[in-house]
Amino acid sequence: MPGTNLTRDEARERARILSVDGYQAHLDVRSAVRPVPEGEGAGRFGSRTVLRFRCSEPGADSFADLLAPSVRSVVLNGRALDPAEVFDGSRITLPGLEAENELVVEADCAYSRSGEGLHRFTDPVDGETYLYTQYEPADARRVFVTFEQPDLKAPFTFTVTAPAHWRVFSNSAAGGDALPAEADGAGLTWEFAPTPRISSYITAVVAGPYHLATDHYSRALPDGRTLEIPLGAMCRASLAQYFDADEIFTVTKQGLDFFHDEFDYPYPFGKYDQAFVPEYNLGAMENPGLVTFREDYVFRSKVTEAAYEGRANVILHEMAHMWFGDLVTMQWWDDLWLKESFADFMGTFSQLEATRYQAGWITFANRRKAWAYRQDQLPTTHPITADIRDLEDAKLNFDGITYAKGAAVLKQLVAYAGRDAFFEGARRYFKRHAFGNTTLADLLAVLAETSGRGAEAMAEWSRAWLETAGVNVLTPQLVADTAGTITSFAVLQEATAEYPTLRPHRIVVGLYDRDADGALVRTHQVGLDVAATARTEVPELVGRPRPALVLVNDEDLTYCKVRFDETSLATLRDGLGDVASPIARAVAWSALWNMTRDGLMPARDYLDTVLRFAGSESDIGVLQSLHQQAKSALDLYVTPEDGVRAEWGAKLAEEALTRLRAAEPGGDHQLAWARFFAQTAGSQADLQLVAGLLAGTARIDGLTVDQELRWALLHTLVAIGTAGEDELAAELSRDDTASGKRLQSSCRAARPTAEAKAEVWRAVVDTDELPNALVEAQISGFQSTVRRDLLTPYAEPYFEVLEKIWAERTIETAMRVVRGLFPHLVTTAGTLARTDAWLGEHEGAAPALRRLVLECRDDLARALRAQDRDASLT
Repeated sequence: MPGTNLTRDEARERARILSVDGYQAHLDVRSAVRPVPEGEGAGRFGSRTVLRFRCSEPGADSFADLLAPSVRSVVLNGRALDPAEVFDGSRITLPGLEAENELVVEADCAYSRSGEGLHRFTDPVDGETYLYTQYEPADARRVFVTFEQPDLKAPFTFTVTAPAHWRVFSNSAAGGDALPAEADGAGLTWEFAPTPRISSYITAVVAGPYHLATDHYSRALPDGRTLEIPLGAMCRASLAQYFDADEIFTVTKQGLDFFHDEFDYPYPFGKYDQAFVPEYNLGAMENPGLVTFREDYVFRSKVTEAAYEGRANVILHEMAHMWFGDLVTMQWWDDLWLKESFADFMGTFSQLEATRYQAGWITFANRRKAWAYRQDQLPTTHPITADIRDLEDAKLNFDGITYAKGAAVLKQLVAYAGRDAFFEGARRYFKRHAFGNTTLADLLAVLAETSGRGAEAMAEWSRAWLETAGVNVLTPQLVADTAGTITSFAVLQEATAEYPTLRPHRIVVGLYDRDADGALVRTHQVGLDVAATARTEVPELVGRPRPALVLVNDEDLTYCKVRFDETSLATLRDGLGDVASPIARAVAWSALWNMTRDGLMPARDYLDTVLRFAGSESDIGVLQSLHQQAKSALDLYVTPEDGVRAEWGAKLAEEALTRLRAAEPGGDHQLAWARFFAQTAGSQADLQLVAGLLAGTARIDGLTVDQELRWALLHTLVAIGTAGEDELAAELSRDDTASGKRLQSSCRAARPTAEAKAEVWRAVVDTDELPNALVEAQISGFQSTVRRDLLTPYAEPYFEVLEKIWAERTIETAMRVVRGLFPHLVTTAGTLARTDAWLGEHEGAAPALRRLVLECRDDLARALRAQDRDASLT
């Protein structure tokens, strides 16, 4: 990716001398419905930008950003500049600036197949073409000329000329009816009102024959005015039959009620549209007035309640961004957490307070924080407030620390400062910095005012939680006398040698014993502040009977790894499913998974616990997490020796089938166990049942084998080798849709033949012709666990192509390939040594590339340690 980076120092210097008055950008996308000329990739579109800005040092030089195949003209303050002299493929040099400047650039920009910039997609169902933009952190420059940094905010005015039968949307409402295109009369031109001052990365355009549903939100404001917000929700026309817009609007209105109640700042961006778009790389993006989502949230087949909960969380996460991120934006990507951590926290917080979805903190404890714990133990971990040197650093920091750890720390902050103080701080923050840019210091200033803790206390909290990396371990230490009375109780805190910070933690310690019915119920709890020391005494628990289970971080208030005393661990291994509290079970499951990943619990012990107690887990989100983690433990952490992995795979499949047959017909648990059975089936009898379910000759009461489940069942048969091209072709004829093509592509990549793996390698590595969704699908199928021997020949070629991939692909595609094709299933000391050799030989490689390889290397080393620990059982 030569020439496409932007450093923090360059951005600071540009912001020092420039301020932006406004953009006028016109896009002509009528070419999207025409055949693509030879050699133009996904095709090109016309882009014309008028950029007005000021310079505090007249005579200075600067630059604007543009990634485009060609530039037709550049005019600066009436002077025509030669594009060949001032445009290098990613920047336009701006020589001799005046106090007030006008830059006019006409360019031919490229449609994207990678989900970056202006993505172009043709629906195989009806042949219609759909467009959408995705920019974060710095891809607006693929569509129009920008100063591509968050602190050079400006109003943006978009006009778009598009095919006449299309709908076009942008951040603001259209000024009126679309007008005939002036150039040749073909198509219509849509003119949109100027936006408020926003950053370039949250501007957006969505265009195509989208299905549109509408609604409206009204709210009386304290000053007597009425806030009116038009609501829109759109998806591809071929998905309209599955689009539950009413549920989306319900959550949207509940969220708008909550955030207006708590933030006391009216939604400032006019309308609120939500577009569900194809081949989307992210979960969603907070473009003000036009939020974009991956269309996987339009459910074609039955999904569990956890999927609806997850979608609602994303809707609320993006809505929180309208204030945290869009209204008030970080100055540079160092403070990315100022929007992402807050949105991640507020998504769950608002969900519980405003909607019917009440399992949010359980899901957060079991699933979201698992992402953070993994990220925070990698050698590339970083503080929540990170050191972001350039755009490549920024791209990689949309990670579990910036999102989930940051959210967990904010949950701790609410426990530390109090809910009222937290939200009053947010209110002051919005009013003080509306339409501006901020840093960590600005947030700490308002929290110091509202929390009553003072500036020094908030600065100390920030140093401990935001400005240092690593995760602490909390372990209870208790002593009881012969009568079973606690004589000493303390909470021990540990940190790693690499990241030795001990932190203050606000926690609840819960004591659990069995009641008359045999359930493990909390008999006592105490809230306390764990000091930033190795040992915190808890005298409140001295004199109490020793319980069967001690759970530190009982309500999951803090961010830490939890360990157990011997008695408590034995209690969980004998009766985790008996723990009555769902959040306590989630914390316990999370702790056992962390112990397994850390090599403290053999993988087979973890799987045995899953086999014994997952069947009684009532929370569907936790159950689906357990299925995912059990599969990972089987694939990566169980010793590969002497058929052990096959034995435990058979045990998981047997339990899955037992639970599948016993589950409530048509219920969420039945569907979850059906999918897990499809993942683990391996015996002849299992595969016959899978084939029978697919063919309709076998049935399980209440289980609907709909299209998504059909693909999951077929994937198992193809990966094993009992189904092939004929069955794949027949299934695609049933489901000749974008999803069907993607799922078929993954199945074909999973075929257990050398030819299939070579085909994937050619498509993903040797060429750059696949769209992002198919790259992801093929990589997923390639990494099949059925025939690991077929992957061994690609371990060495992987390292040979790394720098070429990084240099030639967009960063989004390069990240997918580098992570996805790492030979993690060739789990050997030799692969680890080869990884170390590459790192040693390529110390000068791009830092972002090295970071990805280091993270893959750490996962591999962890798997080898876990396998060694598991082997100690035999």
